[in-house]
Parts: sequence; C-alpha cells; structure tokens
Amino acid sequence: MEYVGIHAQQSRNNLLSLILLFLFPCLVIGLLYVFCYILSYIGNDEYSQIPAYQSAWVSFISMAPYVLGGVLIWFIIAYFANTSIINSATGSHSLSRKENKRVYNLVENLCMSQGMKMPKVNVIEDDSLNAFASGINERTYTVTLSRGIIDKLNDEELEAVIAHELSHIRNKDVRLLIVSIVFVGIFALVAELAMRTAFYSDIGRSRNSKDSGGGIIIMLVAAVVAAVGYLFSSLMHFAISRKREYLADAGAAEMTKKPWALASALRKISNDPDIEAVTRDDVAQLFIEHPGKQAKGIFNSFSGLFATHPPIKKRIEILEQF
Repeated sequence: MEYVGIHAQQSRNNLLSLILLFLFPCLVIGLLYVFCYILSYIGNDEYSQIPAYQSAWVSFISMAPYVLGGVLIWFIIAYFANTSIINSATGSHSLSRKENKRVYNLVENLCMSQGMKMPKVNVIEDDSLNAFASGINERTYTVTLSRGIIDKLNDEELEAVIAHELSHIRNKDVRLLIVSIVFVGIFALVAELAMRTAFYSDIGRSRNSKDSGGGIIIMLVAAVVAAVGYLFSSLMHFAISRKREYLADAGAAEMTKKPWALASALRKISNDPDIEAVTRDDVAQLFIEHPGKQAKGIFNSFSGLFATHPPIKKRIEILEQF
C-alpha cells in the first residue's frame, strides 16, 4: 500500500486527538442532563407546578461544575499516569542494556537512522510473541517486547517489529491511543459502578417494595450509562483505525528496507500472541497483534466490524507485495 507522508499522519492524528478531547466532555454533559431529566421526570407528580425539563435544567446547572471538574481531574491523573497504568496492566518492567545489548543495538540503530530520540525499552516476562509502543511524549515513549518475541525472532524479524512500534511513535499514534484508553476507561468504570449500584438496589427492593421508584431510576441511569459507554467504546475502536496498523507496517518496511522480515515476524506472532497478564481490552489495543481469543463462527465476522487490528493474513499479503 502507498505510505502516507509522516507529516500528514501526524497532523491527522493531532486533529483526531483534539476532536476526541472536545467530544468527550460533550458526551459527559449530555449524559449528565439525561440523568437529571430522568430524575426530575420520575420525581414529578401530576400536581407539580414545575415542568420536568425546567427542574432537570436547575439540577444540571448545579451539578455540572462538580461532574466536569471531577472528570477533568480524573483525566489528568490517568493521562499522566498512563505509563504506570499500562506497566501494571501488562506486567512489564524496564530492560537494561546490560541484560540485552542485542535489543538495545537494534532500537538504537533504527532511531539513529530516523533521527529519533531513543525510547525506553521494557519487557514482559511471557513466552508468547507480542509487542507494543506507548507514551505521550519523548520522556515517556516506550517500546515493550515480550520475552518470547525477543528469544524466538531472529535479528531481522525483531528489527522489523521494533521498526513497526517506532513508526507508531513517530506517527503519534500512541498519543491518540492513550487518550482513547483514558476516555473509554472512564466510561467503563462509571458504567460498572452504575450497574453494581442497580444490582444492590434490586436486592434492597426485594426487601422493601416501597422503594421501587428509586430502584427504577437507578436502573434507567445504569442502562443509559452502559449504553453510552458501549457507544463511546465503539467510536474509539473506529477512531483507532485499522489503517494505522497498515501504515505502521509500511513505515517499518520503509525503515528497514526488509518488508519480508516483518511478514515473517507477523506469521510467527500470529501463532502465539496471547500475553497472560493482559486482561484489559483497552490496553490490548496497543499490541502489534491483539492478544486474546478470537470469536469463532458467525461471531467472527460481526466482531471484525469493531476490530482495531486488520487480519494479520491481510497484513502479510500487503507486505509481500512491496
């Protein structure tokens, strides 16, 4: 495939990051108003002098600063603590130069050839084959490799994988991925808290039927939060376009001049990509091949619509055409 210019990719990713940063508070505000409206609508009786939408607006105005302030603080903490969060979620730790000069030489040589500052190098102690890039700036950019991918790939294949991850850093894909992970994580947590509250409220209602009205409100709010969280997660999947993986593959081929080496590496990775420590789907999006069992049968084609990674077979076919 034709490789899009580096500056065009960076501009596109920066623009999309700004769009997501604008879209997220809009969704939070919309969700807050729906919550206030449901509360006001169910709380009003037929003798009420204040329409539900007016009551909802008053509640919304009073709650919005606190909700947006809380979300902003949460986002800032998660955004700047992303390295620790990802390291914890993947079980990765730093790989010292003394421990593996081979890996450091490959990363250093590629960075020198591209005029890039060398990122940190981490390792996941897992025999499976996978890798990812992360970080939001030069101070936090990191290339993480599994122990299996270091041990089981030859130098040319490992160099190609590292070049793929450096392409994600160079294209600023990683910053966009981190923003999306933080946003989706916030919605996922709020949805989970709402559903847990609804569950325990349902237990309470079974003991006291007089409290059914409050339980219904919680159930409705939980459903709305879960629905919006799912929708936003899907939007993030589409925002993290599968084309980014194709472009990173093309960038690696351009960097190393050995497209066949990445094709060979992807073939080996596809046989064993599952990292046991990775249980969060948002973090799994970072990897060169999405860890986890794939859906089978009729569900396979449906799940493919929301996949963040293109089929690895297709990626290999394109690389072999270079």
